[in-house]
Amino acid sequence: MTLGVALDASGHAHQIDATVRLAAEAAAAGLRSAWFGQTFGADSPQLAAIVGREVPGLQVGTSAIPVFGRHPLTVSSQAQTAQAATHGRYHLGLALGTKLLTEGGFGIPFERPVARLREFLTALRELTGTGRADFHGELLTASTPVPARVPGAEAGVPLLVAAMGPRALRVSGELADGILPYLAGPRALAEHIVPAVTAAAEAAGRPAPRIVALVHGVVTDDADAVRAKLTESLAFYEQIPSYARVIGLSGGRRAADVAVVGDERTVAEEIRRYRDAGATEVVFSGTDSAGDADRRRTWQFLGDLAGGPVTTG
Repeated sequence: MTLGVALDASGHAHQIDATVRLAAEAAAAGLRSAWFGQTFGADSPQLAAIVGREVPGLQVGTSAIPVFGRHPLTVSSQAQTAQAATHGRYHLGLALGTKLLTEGGFGIPFERPVARLREFLTALRELTGTGRADFHGELLTASTPVPARVPGAEAGVPLLVAAMGPRALRVSGELADGILPYLAGPRALAEHIVPAVTAAAEAAGRPAPRIVALVHGVVTDDADAVRAKLTESLAFYEQIPSYARVIGLSGGRRAADVAVVGDERTVAEEIRRYRDAGATEVVFSGTDSAGDADRRRTWQFLGDLAGGPVTTG
């Protein structure tokens, strides 16, 4: 199992410079990957490309770009450019998005998200794999009158989906290389998510999917105070049906119930539970929830578990 961290430097005076500094620190601690979210601020594939150039030994990924408000042709260009810039260390994550952000931000009706995901993945896999497409679906068209290949990205781009519901998991198993579940505890992974996406991949004749579990967590001695803080800061996710469902399937009532918070022994035991539930990779987010000192403590502990600093140069 590989261990990584999600980076968010949006609160710093210069987000790009701060992101690079944090990524270098993560690599020095021994973390194997850095992941970048996508909202309406910084462009996550660009962040990944910059970090991948500045910190050569680190795997970088996007988690995740919503399929509403984007087009497979432009996302393919972004992803292939990041893949060429990092010499094969970029991983593209896609998401269905949410009704609130889709309709409130783009003014686009949040309708038939899984059908859109299927068409988006179908076109995108062809584009990133061959640099060409001639896809004419019900919701999307992607055609290449001129080549869409980025030289240097010939190996293609791993495609992952932030899927947790049954239909999204089926599409992801059939068309993607893996999934990026967030706030899905070991019980939800083992009993619902991993079996569903694995069965879909097998039925489609595809390899076993990667299960990149995004876990909100931190190593700290003040677990009760941190969990109380997370109860407030993560409450937003409880309003989104897909997250509320997976939190319940994990045995929780609040989003903070599935956060991994505690000392080194507690966190190591939880990581082991994720591995036993089928996670192939674990990425910690929110590691600054208890302040900078505990963030560094968390990163160093995770890096030690991962086996030491990544090779750079």
